[in-house]
Amino acid sequence: MQNTDIAFSPCPNDTFIFHAMIKGLVDTAPFCFTPHLMDVETLNSKAFSGEFAVTKLSFFAFLLLQHKYEMLAAGAAMGHGCGPLVVAKDPLANLSGARVAVPGKYTTAHLLFRLWCGEAANVEITPYEKILPGVCDGRWNAGVIIHEGRFVYPRYGCAQIIDLGRWWEEKTRLPIPLGCIAVRKDPEILARKAHLEAMIRSSISHARKHPESCRNFIRQHAQEIDDRVTEQHIRLYVNDYTLSPGKAGWQAIEKLEQIARCQNIIESA
Repeated sequence: MQNTDIAFSPCPNDTFIFHAMIKGLVDTAPFCFTPHLMDVETLNSKAFSGEFAVTKLSFFAFLLLQHKYEMLAAGAAMGHGCGPLVVAKDPLANLSGARVAVPGKYTTAHLLFRLWCGEAANVEITPYEKILPGVCDGRWNAGVIIHEGRFVYPRYGCAQIIDLGRWWEEKTRLPIPLGCIAVRKDPEILARKAHLEAMIRSSISHARKHPESCRNFIRQHAQEIDDRVTEQHIRLYVNDYTLSPGKAGWQAIEKLEQIARCQNIIESA
């Protein structure tokens, strides 16, 4: 068996996807996976040094790391109605010069916010779980929220300023690409790329057929322990695009890169 590090976030969609693989509930031969669960921005940062052979990445990070990593056509977080939200206590807040918390320098949420807002706001990089409490307490004028945050922000007295996913969909008529699973460009890993993709799909199929088998694992790592919120999260982020991006998904990734290069957020080759 080939011992292989696999890194993903503790968010319910990732723990749902990978539970069967790392617990040996589906055939993973010739791999024996060692899991590493970290928030996505930590994974983004570690990928710059190529730390993990298989890793979750925000698409912003992936676009910057295509010389090191190749995307798998399974396991992605993309879709419709699932993008980051910009929230504030005042839904009519003017973001010009405002202090806005964003969940990581290399997150797609940060990239989308820059595409939408430009340099008008004073962006502060913040762990995503601290954003809603910080906006509620007045530390920041607004925040860009991801993951479970889109389901619970009213609890913090916040209102939506804009849905960046909807903004993207209206602008491009394409799904919103948020994150992907990527493999380091090692010959022995790339040679088994199709096998890894099939394995991820098998793991998803197992989780869907036996949801009770992964429930405790998901709860163990989730920031939001409300089962209803967790189920909403999984339904939203684990979808047909997770099984395969399809034509529209690949077009969305290309469009995101094209627009980011046009605005000089990603340097053109």
